[in-house]
Amino acid sequence: MNTAQALAALGIDETAVTPEQLASFDELGYCIFPDVFTGDDLEAMRAEVDRLQAIEGAYGGHEVHIEPGAMRLSNLFNKSPEFDRCLRCGPTLTLAHRLMGEIRVYSLNARNPAKGQGQQLLHSDVPRAHATDWRLVNTMVMLDDMTEDNGPTRVVPGSHKLVPINVPDINMCEFDRILTTPEDEAVIPKDPMATHPKEVHLMGKAGSIAVINARIWHGGTINRSGARRRVLHLAIGRRDVPQQFNEREHLTRGLHERTGPAERFLLDIEGAEPKDIDPLELPKEARLWKAADVERVGRY
Repeated sequence: MNTAQALAALGIDETAVTPEQLASFDELGYCIFPDVFTGDDLEAMRAEVDRLQAIEGAYGGHEVHIEPGAMRLSNLFNKSPEFDRCLRCGPTLTLAHRLMGEIRVYSLNARNPAKGQGQQLLHSDVPRAHATDWRLVNTMVMLDDMTEDNGPTRVVPGSHKLVPINVPDINMCEFDRILTTPEDEAVIPKDPMATHPKEVHLMGKAGSIAVINARIWHGGTINRSGARRRVLHLAIGRRDVPQQFNEREHLTRGLHERTGPAERFLLDIEGAEPKDIDPLELPKEARLWKAADVERVGRY
């Protein structure tokens, strides 16, 4: 099976994206799609996020990293069948396939900043080997309304064509650091925590999704109101790029049994042997996601 066959099997084709949305994604690096998930889909996914948060508490997100000031969850496909619907997210998969060719799931995480928390460094999710080395498409699936007051994601339009900045170390792959030219240095923000003069905030009603080229400069903002802003981060990577979360190594019998050939291809679990593991078992310790040595190594 290949990506085109998998998407066809799931009923996904180019009609999932309009020419105007495609132009926005190509030129600006992002696009918002309203009403992708509605009604029962939202209720089911919100309930599972809440259930898992209650179980994992301060260890939520431990499989990748814990972020101070924000609820996080990871390994979601193994933890609940309610998130399987993300494997049929037409706009994300269509744009990812068009941009990168052969693709697979990179990770599925959740995030919800607490009141007064959530500000992140402007960062890119992935590095690059050259200008058109597209590696990742990321998606904010809005389980709640994302408003100006509850910590919307900020992006700098067009910055996916610029040098990647502050790439999280877990995503650096074969790179030790981001190399920059004098031209790059002239445009890189001196204070990545500060408001960028060109940034815009991605907002939408519950059920909307925002799809970004993951090299775009982006980051969370402060949740000033304290209103819930539960978001799923559905990331789709180029198939040769290592997954942030290795699905084969953590494959549960439940996920293996309920997925068909197309879903298994997209998760890259074809031929993998499921394990008798409890995805809700908590560790004794976990790594924090925090700014560290950014100026020295060009990442965090």
